[in-house]
Amino acid sequence: MTTSGSLPLTLRVAGRRVVVVGGGHVAARRARALLDAGADLTVVSPTVTAALAELAERGSIRWEQRGYAEGDLDGAWLVQTATADAETDDRVAADAEARQIWCLKGGDPDRATAWAPAVARVDDVLIAVSGGGDAGRATSLRDGVAAALQAGELPLRHRTHHPEGFVALVGGGPGDAGLVTARGRRLLAEADVVVVDRLAPTSLLEELSPDVEVIDVGKRPDHHPVPQDEINALLVEHAKRGRVVVRLKGGDPYVFGRGGEERQACEDAGVHVEVVPGVTSAISVPAAAGIPVTHRGVAQGFSVVTGHEGLGALPHDRSHTLVLLMGISRLAATVQELVAAGHDPDAPAAVVESGWTDAQRVTVGTLATIAGRAAEVGARAPAVTVVGDVVTLSPHWTSATR
Repeated sequence: MTTSGSLPLTLRVAGRRVVVVGGGHVAARRARALLDAGADLTVVSPTVTAALAELAERGSIRWEQRGYAEGDLDGAWLVQTATADAETDDRVAADAEARQIWCLKGGDPDRATAWAPAVARVDDVLIAVSGGGDAGRATSLRDGVAAALQAGELPLRHRTHHPEGFVALVGGGPGDAGLVTARGRRLLAEADVVVVDRLAPTSLLEELSPDVEVIDVGKRPDHHPVPQDEINALLVEHAKRGRVVVRLKGGDPYVFGRGGEERQACEDAGVHVEVVPGVTSAISVPAAAGIPVTHRGVAQGFSVVTGHEGLGALPHDRSHTLVLLMGISRLAATVQELVAAGHDPDAPAAVVESGWTDAQRVTVGTLATIAGRAAEVGARAPAVTVVGDVVTLSPHWTSATR
């Protein structure tokens, strides 16, 4: 079949009479789509599916419980025929042609005067794909385009500013761009401004359009070139200009990411803000080294803290995993504090640097030896330290490392 000589259009059928001739599953699918579009729908068929019967009982459609008859198309703007009886379908199509009514002809696109595309909606984007009469091909293409839009692989940016801008606090995960959520990538595809952290998956920035403004506010240990209050002000300022602002952060915005402060600043300024969770490094970076933070028979719980404060009150049991973030520069002092607080110096421990990146490195030892071993190899941030018996489950743990 060829669609040459056809003109792609979208029909506004709301409140207009549309007739479906047939009561099987094809007719039922078309009926649902027409009802969603607001059509004044009549179904003509001696029998119908349970779904159509229910719609008729509720009064959503009119069901003429008989075969097709002269005059059924009177006043109609559009007709779908799908009776699985070629003679009846041909008759409906001929009557529609005589009355200048567009006809969708089920199973016979060559003799139709209208074709229904495969349709999907992603946010406010309507995707409609016509496969030249090949419904399977059209569906596959539609699904591919929808999936690419949902994953942020195709641009979703509005070419005009939003009436009201908004801020999305997007967790970028532990570093690998493939670990960003689909929602996060979609918002990046819409962004006018991206305010990015040092530990965010910055390779995603290469996918942005050249006119997207990228603002680097990355913090390093003991060096914060852009204070938090200025970051908050940037988010609010750009959103109030009607821009889509993505705050791209490493890990999860709410796990030592100051996302709560940024959300509060936006809400206090009357700016709409959305939080998109990310894969936190507290769990994912140990996993990259083969260390589960919980494991049946080994560890039933875990605590996540920074390596700066609150260490004395942590559980001392080796079956309770400790995950220390942002503390590699003072690891020796942290170890001393833990041991002084009653933690077993023989507890297995590991330092995982740059998890989920090509630079990942794992150093293992015990609580008593881990700081020295990390210093020997020159361990640097970003790094996560894990203390507890779960470390022995890692392939990096051998008898020689004890």
